[in-house]
Amino acid sequence: MSAAITSRFVSRLTRESLALILAGGRGSRLKHLTLWRAKPATPFGGKYRIIDFPLSNCINSGIRRVCVLTQYKAHSLIQHIQRGWGFLRGEFGEFVELLPAQQRIDQSSWYKGTTDAVYQNLDIIRTHAPEYILILAGDHIYKMDYGPMLAQHVESKADVTVGSIEVPRERAREFGVLTVNENNEILRFVEKPQNPETCRDRATSRWPRWVFTYSILTSCSKKLIEDAGIEDSNHDFGRDLVPRLIGRHRAIAYPFRDVQTKEQSYWRDVGTVDAFWGANMELVGVDPELNLYDEHWPIWTYQDQSPPAKFVFDDEGRRGMAVDSMIADGCIISGGYVNHSLLFSGVQVHSYVQLRDAVVLPGVDIGRYCRLHKVIIDRACIIPPGTVIGEDPEEDARRFYRTEQGVVLVAREMLGQESPPVR
Repeated sequence: MSAAITSRFVSRLTRESLALILAGGRGSRLKHLTLWRAKPATPFGGKYRIIDFPLSNCINSGIRRVCVLTQYKAHSLIQHIQRGWGFLRGEFGEFVELLPAQQRIDQSSWYKGTTDAVYQNLDIIRTHAPEYILILAGDHIYKMDYGPMLAQHVESKADVTVGSIEVPRERAREFGVLTVNENNEILRFVEKPQNPETCRDRATSRWPRWVFTYSILTSCSKKLIEDAGIEDSNHDFGRDLVPRLIGRHRAIAYPFRDVQTKEQSYWRDVGTVDAFWGANMELVGVDPELNLYDEHWPIWTYQDQSPPAKFVFDDEGRRGMAVDSMIADGCIISGGYVNHSLLFSGVQVHSYVQLRDAVVLPGVDIGRYCRLHKVIIDRACIIPPGTVIGEDPEEDARRFYRTEQGVVLVAREMLGQESPPVR
């Protein structure tokens, strides 16, 4: 990719682009974490929501025309975007626009899949008249400058560009696998193959980032219409639409690597309870792969106005302290011990508590003498004094949700407590 393209024209390309963030997913594998919220609205990293990462990528890349397509239990997602992403100026042509499922085409159905979601909003897309369209998933954790991807799309004269990552062969069956030549032209695409084509025991897998030249997407509207009428279709870009374009249009793979080191960039699909816990726990490390302290690539979000975190009591056996942990604002560690854990805002840890390897969502209250290990505690749970979790697998599985890797998810419903207002 020429230096002129990357340095001179990226800003123009991003200004002329429209991003569509697909944020209507149910996220059922996250169990009770998505019982009352959509997966993109799930808290992550101590103070963010998952949706903040693709939105921040857009803003930091210079893409300030964004549409967020919502569907499943979207109230908390919509509320978060309205509160935290209203700083763009409409008079400058900047916006984060919410596109909930409106039954615009078929009054008997909602969005059937990613292709159908775009198809149902083609008229709105046309009114924005973009030159390029990015179609992004709203439920993954990563940092990415979309400018170079757009630059490659233009320089290679591609009709569609597919973001791709390399994964070990044993994991390739979980993804759609691309076969590419030395020019990154896509020759074949197979969704979740049993015997994927690989290079050096690694497969090039697509991941849901697409760039379309606007004229190509609109010319594909006939295929979108056809797909909407196929009952056994998955209505998915990766499974249905893009494979039909290969061979008829120029399709290019964009490897998602660090621009300087050329190493595989950070990307996590936090779609399971284990993956969600693991990705949060990674952030507690000394030098995590995902740097949340990067001043050049901030993650924007909405946050309550809360006081600083506070640690009180310094008595033997009753010392408020946290080690190898991340503690958000508004937390009070009152005579309890927190080790290798991540606490969101407004968490209260009372005296004699032992908390290890824990992800604690906002507003949780942990009573005295609790011992909690390897847990995820959902928002606003009140953990009764003396509760022990993470020491007896059978008891944990009986009362809560326990994964095969031993992570225990605790929600208010499991504690016999009424659900709080959805947030």
